Amino acid sequence: MPNKTFAAVLFLAAVVFGGALAQPSRARESNGGQAAAAGACDRACLYGFLDQYLDALKAKDPSRLPLAKGFKYTENNVAMNIGDGVWGTVTGLGSYNLRMADATSGQVGFYGIVQETNATSTFALRLKVEDRRISDAEILIRRNDGAGPFPSKPNLADKPVLNEIVPPELRRPRERMIALVDGYFSTLQLNDGVLFTQFDDNCNRIENGLQTTHNPDLVKTIPVSTMGCAEQFKLGNYRYDDRVRDRRYPLVDEERGLVMAAGFIDHAGRLGSYTLTDGRVVNSPMKIPSSLCLLELFKIRDGKIQQIEAVFIGVPYNMPSPWIQY
Repeated sequence: MPNKTFAAVLFLAAVVFGGALAQPSRARESNGGQAAAAGACDRACLYGFLDQYLDALKAKDPSRLPLAKGFKYTENNVAMNIGDGVWGTVTGLGSYNLRMADATSGQVGFYGIVQETNATSTFALRLKVEDRRISDAEILIRRNDGAGPFPSKPNLADKPVLNEIVPPELRRPRERMIALVDGYFSTLQLNDGVLFTQFDDNCNRIENGLQTTHNPDLVKTIPVSTMGCAEQFKLGNYRYDDRVRDRRYPLVDEERGLVMAAGFIDHAGRLGSYTLTDGRVVNSPMKIPSSLCLLELFKIRDGKIQQIEAVFIGVPYNMPSPWIQY
């Protein structure tokens, strides 16, 4: 009997010890499975959430959305409850459909046109998906007020360059792509003609539905509009942009070479006249303190910025971001 008891104890110990050894392995498999499930939202999955969001917006019904606990929503840089703002005034969406996805960060973006009660406006949208629920929604709508050169009814056309797949040999790692975009903003900040990034020779920029490069039709209102991206910066035209702050790069679509950036351009309004790199003296258009809030998309191919699509709005000077903890 003692021998049987001792054998039983040994057997039980072996079972427990073996289970203890096996448990970490099962835990790793379980954690790996959860991680895989959490990160399994690929491009098609993310676009599905985007379509679901746009359909709910058109229907003015946010209850259709799978929102995560702690969901956060901002419209034009102001935190609010989803269902407020554009959700109450939208009457339709235009046909412009520019989308991008980042499965690594679980984020999806969209640029389009929204119709409201008496306005047709460009807008940019960013969503974050976690555990198959939407945790962030950030929308920036440039509602037209008739001021400046921007069209009262934007007419955006599809740009194949933004949708084409970049061949693997012409792609850059996401960290390099972000560095190129950050260099763009560093070039814009206190612009004195020095480039901190690289541009394709045919780089173009669309701002609030208006092409502001290689566009001779704008020469009377924007004298540098006939130039390309690099030429404008080399001229030091944007010297009045004092600071580009609170830069964020939430979405990198490596396959398509796209980076979505967010931030603010601050104008102190103190600059009177300044000298361009070609010797011309010009007057700053920024005469009072002001800031621009932006969601800007960059196409990068072979380590160079090829196309830019920007939505930005005027906000109070030095307005903080609800997406950054200061």
